[in-house]
Amino acid sequence: MISEKLKKARDYEQANAKNINSDERPAYHISTYVGWMNDPNGFSYYKNKYHLFYQYHPYGLNWGPMHWGHVTSEDLIHWEYLPCAIAPDAEYDDFGCFSGSAVEMPDGKHLLMYTGVIEKELENGSKDVKQVQCIAFGDGTNYEKYENNPVLTAKDLPEGGSVIDFRDPKIWQEQDGSYACIVGNRVDDGSGALLIYRSDDCINWHFDTILDKCNNEYGRMWECPDYFELDGKKVILTSPQDMQKDGYEFHNGNGTLCLIGSYDENLKKFKRENIQSIDYGLDFYAPQTVLSPDGRRIMIAWMQNWDACHPPMTNPKWFGQMTVARELNIKNGRLIQNPVSEIESVRTNKVYYNNVISGQTKLDGICGRVIDMILNITPCKDKLYDNFAIKVASGHKFFTEISYNPITSILSIDRSNSGSCRDIVHERKCKVADKNGEIKLRMLLDRFSVEIFVNDGEQALSTTIYTPQTDNNIVFDVIGTANVEVEKYDLNM
Repeated sequence: MISEKLKKARDYEQANAKNINSDERPAYHISTYVGWMNDPNGFSYYKNKYHLFYQYHPYGLNWGPMHWGHVTSEDLIHWEYLPCAIAPDAEYDDFGCFSGSAVEMPDGKHLLMYTGVIEKELENGSKDVKQVQCIAFGDGTNYEKYENNPVLTAKDLPEGGSVIDFRDPKIWQEQDGSYACIVGNRVDDGSGALLIYRSDDCINWHFDTILDKCNNEYGRMWECPDYFELDGKKVILTSPQDMQKDGYEFHNGNGTLCLIGSYDENLKKFKRENIQSIDYGLDFYAPQTVLSPDGRRIMIAWMQNWDACHPPMTNPKWFGQMTVARELNIKNGRLIQNPVSEIESVRTNKVYYNNVISGQTKLDGICGRVIDMILNITPCKDKLYDNFAIKVASGHKFFTEISYNPITSILSIDRSNSGSCRDIVHERKCKVADKNGEIKLRMLLDRFSVEIFVNDGEQALSTTIYTPQTDNNIVFDVIGTANVEVEKYDLNM
């Protein structure tokens, strides 16, 4: 039996999703079924399919009581909507089913582990908030919450841990068959910490260690943590709240953080070797990863920014989308990200140029809004150009501009002319490796976004855009002279 809240959500999404035409959605990025979407949850491989759940408010285009939406895919490119998986219908999660993860159990069941939130208003007008960890078991479509939820509560916190900020469990199975999860928390210095818990059965958990702490250095609360091994290194991904700008590496507000290093078995602590942003664009948060059957570490994130959560479209019917699935690697101590190789299976209509460009130029056949395009920009005859820019999703009035200054090695993305009528941050910059004016850019355009991968994945920049779909021109603009090699494909979805 499903609860009335879950039935209501499923009935609502079925009745209203039919009012959204397929061409009003992204072509190959996941968008919410109806209503609002934020963090990816439960990214897992189960019954020969990838499953991705997401924070979901079906009834409006704003954050609300959190449910879990649900999509599946066989190839990480084509996604199918499934009914709402869980709703805030229990005493321990009636304020919301917050973020979490998923794992397959030995008996074949799909386990979801998530944060339940309880919020009660006290007589003095203040609020009593508690966050607890809960589980549900299912078959890939329907899920039943564990009768003895929650499985982690305030009593399981280390000394100084906050029950108000205790959320987003990421679960995995160890080689010996036991289970572990990493959970975000705030400790007594007011900043984030990452807690490790262990279990033999996913029901009875015990606190193990504080893996790493923020120490008020990188934002405050560390949300949506992930922890895994990659290319011989241990990697932590997390999303800090309220960060301060640090050069071109970190920006103000809610950001993303990648820690690369090793694990000290004796101290049970993470040993940092490198610290970097995960994505340098305007819209990227709360990434979550899965290990594919062929051994690749795959990541998807919410392609949005908490400081820009106002639907900018005219008469919007949905709000929220995910990044394309990305393959992760470590190279020279840094995180490398590239679109999953499966996207190459939907490439069509190749157009290729290798031209010397000066000033503004359009190239026949280089246009479109659902494309995969690779650019190699190099100086001509060892003479450095002054600036390279490309305007995508361009029309009479609107465009999004990506520009590169070879002298400063600064790459910029500017969407201030992309159709938004909100006074929010529209430009972001990052410093890329100095390669004497040479730079390689791979751009994935979809109807409402552009994702840029720099120098074979050394950096990535993700940004939502809302330019009218009829604006599909691409314009090159070089100050000086540069050689521009272009390889462009339509994506046949």
